[in-house]
Amino acid sequence: MSDERFGERLLPSIAALPRGSGIIFRHYSLDPPARRALFEQVRRVAVSKRHWLITAGDATIARGLHIDGFHGRRRSKRFQTAPVHSVQEAVAAQRAGADLLFVSPIFATRSHAGARALGRVGFGLLTRGLKTPTIALGGMTKSRARSLKILGIYGWAAIDALIA
Repeated sequence: MSDERFGERLLPSIAALPRGSGIIFRHYSLDPPARRALFEQVRRVAVSKRHWLITAGDATIARGLHIDGFHGRRRSKRFQTAPVHSVQEAVAAQRAGADLLFVSPIFATRSHAGARALGRVGFGLLTRGLKTPTIALGGMTKSRARSLKILGIYGWAAIDALIA
């Protein structure tokens, strides 16, 4: 997940990801020309590392961009990821045909400051029976991701863990 917290560390952080990682490009606060310019810089690094590149936010901003998919609740003809914070959202995302679910917040996180974290048990209960692969998000670290493997996570995502 990218956002403004990365600052100048964004491109080096993307370059340091393992080959074939995925990036969800957010940067919602930028005006469209600045967002598109930054996206093109990110795209160049992503292509060189063979990363997946997905954009989030307003689907109209994604028009004309060379992306692998879209992150959001609106259905896209491309690879679709969806944010999930409850069982109801998980069911709705599956019914809408999402290819991958980003379940959050698993642990306390600045991205959802003050939100009640699911924790391991809550995550397990929310994802039990889901057929769509899930990505754990929210306060994630490598060791926390390992602790969730038993619950069948497909992978994990982070912002702060990658900035540090």
